[in-house]
Amino acid sequence: MITRIREVRKAKRMTLDDVARACEPPTTAQTIGRLETGTRTVSVGWLNRIAKALGVDAADLVDHPERDDLEVVAILGASGPTAPKRTVRVLPPRNRPGQIAIMVSASLGDYRSGDEIWCERLAPEDFARALNRDVLVPRPAGRFLFGRLIGREGDKLHLLPPGAGMRQSVVTDPPWLAMAVKLVRDL
Repeated sequence: MITRIREVRKAKRMTLDDVARACEPPTTAQTIGRLETGTRTVSVGWLNRIAKALGVDAADLVDHPERDDLEVVAILGASGPTAPKRTVRVLPPRNRPGQIAIMVSASLGDYRSGDEIWCERLAPEDFARALNRDVLVPRPAGRFLFGRLIGREGDKLHLLPPGAGMRQSVVTDPPWLAMAVKLVRDL
C-alpha cells in the first residue's frame, strides 16, 4: 500500500517525534519513520493511530489517484517563492466531528467579509487549550462574544475583541467555547 504519511505530516508541520508522541499509545519516531518509508508494513491499526495523531482521516494517508488534492508548485518563504524539492500536496479542508463555523459578514480585525472561521468546540476543562487563540463564547439569550482569550481566572474568561478601540470583555462560567482552528478565505 502506498501511503502519504510523510506528505501529510510535513503539511501539518509535525516532526516524526511529534507524531510518535501524539499516537495513542505513544510510539517512537523511528517506528513512524519506518512506516512512512515503507520499510515496515502499515496495518489498518497503524493507519488509524497515525491519522488520529495527525488530526486527519485515515483515507487522507492513502494514495488515491482520483482524489482532488492540490499540488504545491511553489513555497513562499522570506526570500520569495521557490519550487519544492519533492512533490508536495495539500489536503482540502475537511470538518471534524464537533466542529462549528462562524461566517464573517463584515471585516473586523484580521478577518474579512466572506471568511469562514472553523472552530473546535471545547468543554470548560479544556479552556486552557484556547489561551491566546480566537474563541466564540455563548452568552444568554442566543448571544455570543468573539475575541482572543487572553486570560482565565477561576471561572472568568477575559476576551480581547478583534476590532480596534473595542473594550475587553469578561465572561463568567460559560458552558462551552469554540476555539478557531482554521480560516477558509476566498481571495
